[in-house]
Amino acid sequence: MRAFALAIGLNSAFVVIEFVYGFIANSTALMADAGHNLSDVLGLMLAWGAAMLARRAPAGRYTYGLRSSSILAAMLNALLLMMACGAIGWEAAHRFANPSPVAGVTVSVVAAIGVLVNGISAWLFMAGSKDDLNIRAAYQHMAADAAISLGVVVSGLAIMATGWTWLDPAASIVIVLLILVSTWSLLRESLRLMLAAVPANVDPDRVEQFLQALPGVEEIHDLHIWAMSTTETALTAHLVMPQGYPGDHAVDDIAARLKSQFSIHHSTLQVEQGTTVHDCTLHP
Repeated sequence: MRAFALAIGLNSAFVVIEFVYGFIANSTALMADAGHNLSDVLGLMLAWGAAMLARRAPAGRYTYGLRSSSILAAMLNALLLMMACGAIGWEAAHRFANPSPVAGVTVSVVAAIGVLVNGISAWLFMAGSKDDLNIRAAYQHMAADAAISLGVVVSGLAIMATGWTWLDPAASIVIVLLILVSTWSLLRESLRLMLAAVPANVDPDRVEQFLQALPGVEEIHDLHIWAMSTTETALTAHLVMPQGYPGDHAVDDIAARLKSQFSIHHSTLQVEQGTTVHDCTLHP
């Protein structure tokens, strides 16, 4: 949680500095990057809030707690970045039609500070980005910002060397493209989790093969796998075992193996003897 607080503090201060100097230097690229960084601050606040909500214990009608808020935050982060892309692209197109002088030195110096700030922020989230989509969203934003700020540095130096003011809105267009590329996979994955799809890190075919191969299991049906949050996965399944219930120890062992082998943290298994037909309404 300290990573969120530090990253939000650093980026909030830098947004103010970057926008003010972007206005002074008449740089669309710098102001565009400031707007993008502002969206990242809001995104970090969303991710932080979701991470705290995900820790709340189940209560009342929220029998899974508020874990899925981390999925919602990841999707909102992606949508926020898409909106920022539209605003940046619009302003860049306007500047192409109406070019104006740009202070290349100011642009390069301020953007260089951005490389440092965003680089530090990305490093803070690097460790947790592998296993948590919510944290990965924060990491991707910061890492992309560091690269984008580096691009703004280059454009500022190029304007100083050539006097070509069109390089400033051109850099803004490049920023938009980079954001879109880095955000698309985040939006797609978060949307899939919102729709209760099997998380990308779980192979449903392997899970089915594992359950089918268990001693005493003749058939499995009603198998469902979905994400409770950006870090936790749930499973329900019916196991047809003609010899009857194998005992609590055996079921506990299956749940432990599902967790260790497939990262399925919450499993509910219903054992049947196959004497009746159970039709799942989701699998007609």
